Amino acid sequence: MPCARCCTSRTSIGCSGTTPRRTRRSMNTDQPGFHIDGPAGLAMVDRALDQLDLLWARSPEVSAEDRTLFTLAVSEVATNVVQHNGTAPVTMTVDVRVAGDVLCADITDSAPPASIEWRDVAMPDADSESGRGLALARAALDEFSHTFDEHGNTWTLRRHLTLAS
Repeated sequence: MPCARCCTSRTSIGCSGTTPRRTRRSMNTDQPGFHIDGPAGLAMVDRALDQLDLLWARSPEVSAEDRTLFTLAVSEVATNVVQHNGTAPVTMTVDVRVAGDVLCADITDSAPPASIEWRDVAMPDADSESGRGLALARAALDEFSHTFDEHGNTWTLRRHLTLAS
């Protein structure tokens, strides 16, 4: 279920399947965050990570643990988009916001719909060299969903901030 404080208005699912995505509303510009878009490549992943570093510098209320785990999730999902986008040129958009006590990211791409069997998303054997991305992201997030339509995929990531002790 999308974060009420964030900007999405779409059908969302947990980690149980995929459904067609709905039209997104504009991001609330009063919330700290960023929007970047461009070709889906490793340079785009690096841009997203650089922007997250800048966001964390402006968001002292976000704990080191929340920063680390949310950054890991964004990195893994964005990298999956890059690695699994096929041969056609694909664009990617990354929208991130600190919305009250929730970290929100929406990653969209123009790739064909990703086919994901959520029940099969799990950590691979220790000797495996890949296959951890979605499992790591799911473990780091409170809400994680994938939707799609004829224009591409949307990955919705939410992490509730840890309360200070």
